[in-house]
Amino acid sequence: MNEWLVVAGIGLLAISGLPGLVLSRTGSSGERVAAGLVIAGAIAGIAGSLRALIAPATAVPIRLGWLVPLGAFHVEVDALSAMFEIQVFLLAALGAIYALAYWRQAEHPDNGRKLRASYGVMVAGMALLGVGRNVILFMVGWEVMAIGAFLSITAEDHLPRTREVGYLYLIATRVATLCVIAAIALLVVALGTSEIEGSLDGGAPLATAIFVLAAIGCSIKAGVMPLHVWLPGAHATAPSHVSALMSGALIKMGIYSLLRFTSLFTAPPLWWGITVLALGLVSGVLGVAFAIGQHDLKRLLAYHSVENIGIIAMGVGIALIGRATGRGELVALGLAGGLLHVWNHGVFKGLLFLCAGSVLHATHTREIDHLGGLGRRMRWTSSCFVVGAVAICGLPPLNGFISELLVYLGFLDVATIRPGALWLIGVVSAALLALIGTLAVACFVKVVGAVFLGEPRSSAAANAHEAARPMIGPMLVLAALCFAIGLGAPVIAPALDHAVAAWAPELQLQPTGALAPLTKLAMVYVPLIGLTAAAAWWLARRFRGAPTQVGTWDCGYAAPTARMQYTSSSFAQMLVASFAWALRPEVKRPELSGPFPATSEFHSEVYDTVLDRLLVPSVERVDEQRRWVIWMQAGSAHAYVFYVLATLVALLIWKGGG
Repeated sequence: MNEWLVVAGIGLLAISGLPGLVLSRTGSSGERVAAGLVIAGAIAGIAGSLRALIAPATAVPIRLGWLVPLGAFHVEVDALSAMFEIQVFLLAALGAIYALAYWRQAEHPDNGRKLRASYGVMVAGMALLGVGRNVILFMVGWEVMAIGAFLSITAEDHLPRTREVGYLYLIATRVATLCVIAAIALLVVALGTSEIEGSLDGGAPLATAIFVLAAIGCSIKAGVMPLHVWLPGAHATAPSHVSALMSGALIKMGIYSLLRFTSLFTAPPLWWGITVLALGLVSGVLGVAFAIGQHDLKRLLAYHSVENIGIIAMGVGIALIGRATGRGELVALGLAGGLLHVWNHGVFKGLLFLCAGSVLHATHTREIDHLGGLGRRMRWTSSCFVVGAVAICGLPPLNGFISELLVYLGFLDVATIRPGALWLIGVVSAALLALIGTLAVACFVKVVGAVFLGEPRSSAAANAHEAARPMIGPMLVLAALCFAIGLGAPVIAPALDHAVAAWAPELQLQPTGALAPLTKLAMVYVPLIGLTAAAAWWLARRFRGAPTQVGTWDCGYAAPTARMQYTSSSFAQMLVASFAWALRPEVKRPELSGPFPATSEFHSEVYDTVLDRLLVPSVERVDEQRRWVIWMQAGSAHAYVFYVLATLVALLIWKGGG
């Protein structure tokens, strides 16, 4: 029953955009039908996934024959799949509702129908990837997801920048696909079957090659640094509800795929876990560092996706270390923390991207330094953004704190391992995770202050308006989930235990609730939130009707303006300078000379070090070196025939001489 519900949901999502292709290009009927089909498919998929997550024993795999070589329609929803499927379906439904106001067909007659069709296909591919247990079906889901994402990212393909970002994503996903195909081919040889089931020893002859190829391909899809090059541009350029879905769910399918591969190895080598943990630490620290230096609101959020994927990878690394050393508590804490952060990041990052879309829809700019003062003009959006900011910073009592707490506890448990150097890895990793949280707080203080507080820095910000109800509704749902998961962690813990058991069935694992003080935290949170709400209510009544602005000591400035406010560059300057060794910021300083210098300005820009400093210059150098042979491509058929003949003669001479 569970599997059939999920399959029905996938089918509805796949066809959701088709009716709109034959309906009016400017009417609203097509978008409403598409949204209805997405919601219906999401309800079916969530119902089946929840049943599998709560009661894993109810799973009844679907196995149907298929004429494709090595292929079969083998679908199964276990607790590990369900963790990812629920998020995919939920964010897809909320994004479809949000798009009714954000990307109205009447305002986008040229690309609205294309976007809805590709959106449904992308979600269907993600959901199929999560439940496919045959290697061919798994790759079908992977490819459908990739192509649907490409078409969704490039919805506004008349813009050169959008095409560039889309092609970069396409190249990256092709490389990832090649790595995953190679890993699957070796896996079929090692398992002796085309079904993704069974078990292998981590010391098997092909195990290392399978892990390395899978890790590279899945890390590209997940956006793990330094393989993240496609992610910032794609998330920033895509329509905001697509950005929310990609950040909240699509990149997690890379994590899911890596977990599915590694679940087949009962005794993975220790270096597997250390490698994944190291990638997570690099991605977490540098992801948040790059985010601090950004001026584009959506690009800043994209780098925070790199950061949070790093935190998830840390949890997976701890679990792999626990599986290699036979310590079930490490597996339970690490994987439970990583999986819960999969959910949490999907919720608060989806919320933040939807809020950013609301700001973009109202002001038509993503430039942080052109905003300001939106808190008074967009109260619902600003309130939801603050909730998402608190959650992503890992502050209690919201959901981000709980998952990061589990990862912290995993690091502390690693630090108790003796003898050897693993204890040092645990100590250093815990310190770096604390650094990530501190930098995230600084970054979002900058964003909230520059975007929602102060005075408008442009006419667009001054004339901003609140979002429509179809946009506010999904934001409120995600904001409520930030509280619900944070307060309801003891209720969610058994589901996490089921997912962890599905990944490591050979281990006897302790319940997550016995390893972490989730119930005690919830008992503290409830009265604390009550007291905070009561204090806020009393302050609101106490100062109701009081003047909202009073004169203060203004250093001689009788008429302060928005130009006197801190900008995002000035706020982040010290932190960016601290990471200059990695960020390599470009700074344009004002040239001031004489008693009455001319008007000048300060500007700083942080480009992506891997893409803009390394890959693009390398490709350009290769392109310059190949130009010395371009004369050979003369466009003459006679010349090409001569080249073929000369090559054949040279081969005959070489062969004859041998």
